[in-house]
Amino acid sequence: MSSDKKQPNQVNNDEVETVVNVKDLVTHYGQRKILDGVNFEVKKGEIRVVMGGSGSGKSTLLWHILGLYEPTRGQIEVLGKDIHSISFNDQLKLKQDIGVSFQSGALFSSMTVGDNVAFPLREFTELDENTIRIISRMKLEVVNLGGFHKLMPSQLSGGMIKRAALARSIVMDPKLLFFDEPSAGLDPVVSSEIDDLILSLRDTMGMSMVVVTHELDSAFKIADRITVLDNGKNLITGSVEEIKKSDNKRVMDLLQRRSRHDKLDPSEYLRRLTQENYTLT
Repeated sequence: MSSDKKQPNQVNNDEVETVVNVKDLVTHYGQRKILDGVNFEVKKGEIRVVMGGSGSGKSTLLWHILGLYEPTRGQIEVLGKDIHSISFNDQLKLKQDIGVSFQSGALFSSMTVGDNVAFPLREFTELDENTIRIISRMKLEVVNLGGFHKLMPSQLSGGMIKRAALARSIVMDPKLLFFDEPSAGLDPVVSSEIDDLILSLRDTMGMSMVVVTHELDSAFKIADRITVLDNGKNLITGSVEEIKKSDNKRVMDLLQRRSRHDKLDPSEYLRRLTQENYTLT
């Protein structure tokens, strides 16, 4: 008898390969500390969701793992490689095993959907054009966009843009897949379809995934484990059930959508506006 309930991977098994390992990650934007000693790991075949309030460091953590930012301190290993100690050429090779689906889709507006999906194959492989065309169409079929290869991005709906971007991110058959807010701006039905695609890719292609999201329903549906960040720190990591049962006040505020900001005293508000060194707090 089949069940619609997702069965989480056994990611806590120490024998399962670690594909992302972040140790004591610290980073600043100017004088402001954004990540403060974050430790984070992803096991092979795991869907790890990262949650937290606005400004908690979710996307910053993602960009560091991708090697786009240089940290103040800390170590980042991806697929067994320290991304800040390997050569530039080795970084390029490593990134061919990584797919990224950006929040906006980031499709090239001057290219057709098919050419967008084919772009990584043309840039990083020596495959002939016929093979590239077939592979690209296969990936579009995977995300339920078969037959849409001749359309321009401007002709797609928001959900279709997300799926086209997903097709491009998997066209090289990556071992690791990263999502930044995959269901942002989508209606509940389309958002659920994206969640189903993520689960299908994990189950059929064996991909490991990191998903940054603030959508609770989506996180609870797809996650094997969830990490909650708060003020740049790892507040808690656990299974969906462990997160739901947490008695941590900040976690409870997040799950119940309660504001973390207390009302500002009028005199303190005036002091902040008039102080000479006006900075973010």
